[in-house]
Amino acid sequence: MASTVTAANSHGSVLRTRTAPSCRQLAGDFGFDPLGLGEDPASLKWYVQAELVHCRFAMAGVAGILFTDLLRVSGNSDLPCGSQAEEGTFIGLEAALAGQQPGYPGGPLFNPLGLAKDIENAHEEKLKEIKNGRLAMVAMLGFMVQASVTHAGPIDNLLTHLSDPFNKNIIHAFSSS
Repeated sequence: MASTVTAANSHGSVLRTRTAPSCRQLAGDFGFDPLGLGEDPASLKWYVQAELVHCRFAMAGVAGILFTDLLRVSGNSDLPCGSQAEEGTFIGLEAALAGQQPGYPGGPLFNPLGLAKDIENAHEEKLKEIKNGRLAMVAMLGFMVQASVTHAGPIDNLLTHLSDPFNKNIIHAFSSS
């Protein structure tokens, strides 16, 4: 069953209208597609999986950056560096860990708490994952811009801002660089 999805701006002007396979079939699909990337079903399937992978890497990256920076700021600088994995250890794991649905491997390794027992009907969990992943991608962009402007980590920047919030903020950082 096809439905028409229309995206409009705050003034009510239509930005883009497209026909979706079914309303709310994809997690995080609110109909906003100004470039028309989702018109081809084969491309849309690839874009959905690419976004999911990027979301997961961004969420892991944000957690890793904050955790290691917090350890560094707290004085724990004896952290191991580099990869502990051997070369070629991930070959063939995708097929061995394939799940019921593309992008959602499931099983005891990827769902140890059993939060999504029925992955076909876990629309709310999928939406939360996409929303948090999109937020993490924006946070990564913020970390990169912040590091290039201030030459400091996110925890240092947070502590500096909290020490004097009216004078140590984004406006003063950009005006002094």
